Amino acid sequence: MTAPGLVVGATDWCTQPGGLDVRRVRGTKNPDLAAVVALRPDLVLANDEENRAPDVAALRAAGVAVWVTAPRTVPAALDSLEAMLAACGLDRPAWLTAAAAAWRLSYDGPLRRAFVPIWRRPWMALGRDTFAGDLLRRLGVASVHADDAERYPRVDLADTRARGVDLVVLPDEPYAFTPQRDLDAFAGWGVPVAFVSGRHLTWYGPSLVDARTVLADQLTHAVDPGAPRDR
Repeated sequence: MTAPGLVVGATDWCTQPGGLDVRRVRGTKNPDLAAVVALRPDLVLANDEENRAPDVAALRAAGVAVWVTAPRTVPAALDSLEAMLAACGLDRPAWLTAAAAAWRLSYDGPLRRAFVPIWRRPWMALGRDTFAGDLLRRLGVASVHADDAERYPRVDLADTRARGVDLVVLPDEPYAFTPQRDLDAFAGWGVPVAFVSGRHLTWYGPSLVDARTVLADQLTHAVDPGAPRDR
């Protein structure tokens, strides 16, 4: 963490860095607003996908300043992080410079068409204008649902498969996809399945320093869902 001494509270889902010892204020969808206000923070950091607009409005109505991030691309995420840190009175950290360097090169090769679910029961996938979708395109992978009207549409697997899938990408966040539980769903598709780090795919922060290398390696090691395996 860039400045752990500045943090006075966090949600129950804030797992990085390990051992963060601050007041926990429940989850992103059901925050204890009274507890947040009682902490008397100078600034609350929120995200437009994770935090509900009514909760942000309630905090602002209580006189609490709220900074809401909403990046849809990797460059936008890097710019947002720099602006957010500056709003906290911090200089540009070394990890942000390293992350910008890691993602400076663009990708102009052929794209693999991928199904990238983010949830099961019901199946939901990366749609249009998402940070994770932009990050994957910079690794040569395009979501087959990128032209959908919704950013995270509910999908039908038969329709998805008919769109011409070359690859299935299964992250372990926000839904914890695993080979033992989820590989069989794609056994008849005839395409490889890559299990990837959801943190490196969907988080924007210090994890961006290693995300390009980590995800590229995981995509390279995609498995055949129809191959025999230990159960």
